[in-house]
Amino acid sequence: MNNSISHIPEPTLRRLPLYYHYLKTVLANGREVISCTHIGNDLNLDPPQIRKDLAYTGIRGLPKVGYQVESLLKSLENFFGWNRIDEAFLAGVGNMGKALLKYEGFQRYGFKIVAAFDTDAAIVGQSFCDVKVLHSDKLTNLCTRMKVRIGVISTPESAAQQIADQMVAGGIRGIWNFAPAVIKVPEGVIVQNENLASGLAVLSKKLQLLMQSGKLRQEVVK
Repeated sequence: MNNSISHIPEPTLRRLPLYYHYLKTVLANGREVISCTHIGNDLNLDPPQIRKDLAYTGIRGLPKVGYQVESLLKSLENFFGWNRIDEAFLAGVGNMGKALLKYEGFQRYGFKIVAAFDTDAAIVGQSFCDVKVLHSDKLTNLCTRMKVRIGVISTPESAAQQIADQMVAGGIRGIWNFAPAVIKVPEGVIVQNENLASGLAVLSKKLQLLMQSGKLRQEVVK
């Protein structure tokens, strides 16, 4: 991943893959040139913000013309390093772990899970989606030997910190954490938390507020 990414606002980093997915669809539909206004209209986003986001990749659009879609896609791929494959280890082969192993879209973004780890004797030794499941006690040694730098945690909460410690000891410097746990890592290690419960809570509350707003509007009409 590009070292300059650490200096970019996280909302921008989250929007850039959205643009990438959108542009892949646009290119497949035969469009060769696109403007921020067009992108903004389709994605319901502010065109000046889109222009600012895309500028972080180093590309500049032509005034009154916009961007060559293919060039913009390549710029995003180079920016994120998606034109190479980063190998990753996954720990925890429960329902979430198996779902992550099954997802084929990761490789489009330069990411590939090459080995999985668990402590369940019924799972260890099996393969899921061509990925072998090894016992977790082999994690640290293999991280060191294979120089893997990305780890994915999808274990139960009680095991997450221990797995994180094993990953860090093996040289992993980026952890994608799907476990419902707050894990502690030393300086120089990045943790990206994906808390599904928090996302559901936000969605539920927004839906509740929307429904309440609808009821209020109905009362005003009456």
